[in-house]
Amino acid sequence: MGAFYRKTLAALLCLLAGSLLLGYACVERSYLHTPLLPARDGTLPWHAGTSLDHKGAATTIAIHEDRQRLRFGFRLVPSSAYPFAAADLLFEDRDGKPAHIDLSRYDSLTFGARCAPANTLMLSVPTFDDRVSRRNDLLSYRTPTAFFACTVAGTRVEIDLSRLETPQWWFDMFKLDLSHQAYKLDRVPKIAIGSTFQSPVNIASTVVIEALVLNGRDFRYLYALAAILILAWGGFAVWFFRQHAAALVADVREKLQKDLPFVAYQQLSLEPHRDREKAAVLRYIASHYADAGMELDKVVAATGVNRNKLNDILKAELGFTFTAYLNKLRLTEAARLLSENDALAVAEIAYSVGYANVSYFNKLFKEEYGCTPKAFRTACAN
Repeated sequence: MGAFYRKTLAALLCLLAGSLLLGYACVERSYLHTPLLPARDGTLPWHAGTSLDHKGAATTIAIHEDRQRLRFGFRLVPSSAYPFAAADLLFEDRDGKPAHIDLSRYDSLTFGARCAPANTLMLSVPTFDDRVSRRNDLLSYRTPTAFFACTVAGTRVEIDLSRLETPQWWFDMFKLDLSHQAYKLDRVPKIAIGSTFQSPVNIASTVVIEALVLNGRDFRYLYALAAILILAWGGFAVWFFRQHAAALVADVREKLQKDLPFVAYQQLSLEPHRDREKAAVLRYIASHYADAGMELDKVVAATGVNRNKLNDILKAELGFTFTAYLNKLRLTEAARLLSENDALAVAEIAYSVGYANVSYFNKLFKEEYGCTPKAFRTACAN
């Protein structure tokens, strides 16, 4: 069994190392960090656009830069009830056509923002709502929104995309229940960064957005990791039990082959011995080993050989003490009965070979053969 255990340990260490490496790679890949700047160079290409409160308003906005950073300026003029200006990141496909992007795998958006003068801005993520949205009509899209402060010195902003709030006007427009706040970011045409009612009016404002990154988790890697590990470790378990059974059978056969002289214990009394005392001792033990009351004094009394010489005979002849030799005979016969007779219970076999205590028999048998009597019988059957 030693070779089997060494082989198993090597396989276990290889599997463990492979599992750790694969786990690290999958967990690392499951974290998504998708930069949106520079524009068009990332995995989610977009082009810059602008939005105003309504046509003909005096409010103005202009994009000054949209490559390494997004820089735009606007001037709010209160000629309308709600003056508004925003810079849009309009998503497009590889052909440059407008596209809806699935952002549902992302849970946050981080960026750096600088404003002159200081400002309170909003970030909105319009998303298609099956109940009311119409293609090419962005006003009908649900528009979850978050607000952030922006200073001249610069601010690091993190927006939780799972906790955006849909403005009340959108619910009023479509007569929807305000309690229906759940939304999906699976069809997003753009991301907008614009003014709020707290933004300064009649003042030229400049906004610079840098290091714009979408962050999230792709749990498909974790699901794949779990499936691979279950298959790998399940396969290892199946291999282990099969190989263990095969190794156990081989070990049992080897032990039975080694113990062949003891299995043929009946022949011991028939083999010629130069010393009659040796023959008498071996003959008596071979004939009475199944007696649960067998002990050294009985052999001494029956053969007339004193205790010291009896032990010397067994040591010289077989290399065992009296107790060890007696147990060897009993356990060898028990192994033969287990391998050849499925009808006998383990307890019956224990009693038949001279053990009055079944638990003690199980303990000795496991020490001798490396497995319980039941496992030994199963291995022999296999």
